[in-house]
Amino acid sequence: MSALFEPFDLRSVTVPNRVWMAPMCQYSAAPDGPDQGAPNDWHLAHLGARAAGGVGLVLVEATAVTPEGRISPYDLGLWNDRQQEAFTRLTRFLSEQGTVPGIQLAHAGRKASTERTWVDRGAPLAPGENHGWQPLGPSPVPFTDGHTTPDELSREQIAELVRQFADSARRAHEAGFRVVEIHGAHGYLINEFLSPYTNHRTDEYGGSFEGRTRFALEVVEAVRAVWPEELPLFFRISATDWLSENPEDDREGWTGDDTVRLAKELHARGVDLLDTSTGGNAPDARIEALPGFQVPFAERVRKETDLPVAAVGLITESRQAEQVVASGQADAVLLGRELLRRPYWANEAAVELDAQPRRPVQYHRA
Repeated sequence: MSALFEPFDLRSVTVPNRVWMAPMCQYSAAPDGPDQGAPNDWHLAHLGARAAGGVGLVLVEATAVTPEGRISPYDLGLWNDRQQEAFTRLTRFLSEQGTVPGIQLAHAGRKASTERTWVDRGAPLAPGENHGWQPLGPSPVPFTDGHTTPDELSREQIAELVRQFADSARRAHEAGFRVVEIHGAHGYLINEFLSPYTNHRTDEYGGSFEGRTRFALEVVEAVRAVWPEELPLFFRISATDWLSENPEDDREGWTGDDTVRLAKELHARGVDLLDTSTGGNAPDARIEALPGFQVPFAERVRKETDLPVAAVGLITESRQAEQVVASGQADAVLLGRELLRRPYWANEAAVELDAQPRRPVQYHRA
């Protein structure tokens, strides 16, 4: 049997295969009004098509735990009853297709308040401009030229954010999600705290490895406390800022060694899988993006810790994905852009690998 199409057990949840959908922002929610941040028909059609296409787990895009935590005004959110109610329609449909519904909870930090990616290439929005607002971050360091300098979070604001992550996790369970992922990657708020490149604090949330990881671990502990014991918790990480990998770059950033060390701390606090990506925090980092270029970071975590991992990054072909799982480099693969191009990739791969595709009964004639 294909390793890619073997079920995978995480606590009480059995994911039917190892082909999972990565969270990808659609920038398609209402920016204001009563439906602000709520999923709509686009999200149902978009995510539902991939469930009908056979993926085992769908992770809904980065969903903000507070209005200021959105990347753009058009992002999803989960901080009120209206949003929670709207998500129940989505989780019900995904579950009906045999797909496990999951959601990524996030805060954009200094990268918040931007346009949609197809409008001015996602240019930053100044406070008050087209629904824009003042970003927040661990330190007053803008993402790049043209971005608003974020306000440095106070201890009281950090504590409130921890509570907001937990509240969104509670809402996610009530909305029918079976997996929650905490977004700690790609230069967003938690990643900003982790990396010395963006965290210049001198209090207990900065400085040492222990200080820089404090916020991430507090969020994990708060979410795990409200997330049911029988359901799995994921954490997405950028395993490197890609600064230390370049010998010509003398800037200090987050490294693969840091990731292995943090993975052990996350596992001890109830995280069940590390979604292992890279980059996004240093906009000018040199990255040679080749097929499977991020897989070795996942493989290292899997070999050096007890934490299961999912691999991402230019995984596009069925036999390539099969090799990643069968060789033990990762426990699952998360596909992003390839699923935008080919919603039925999972069922196509099953046919190519002599496994059983999971088609909706309505498509039996195909």
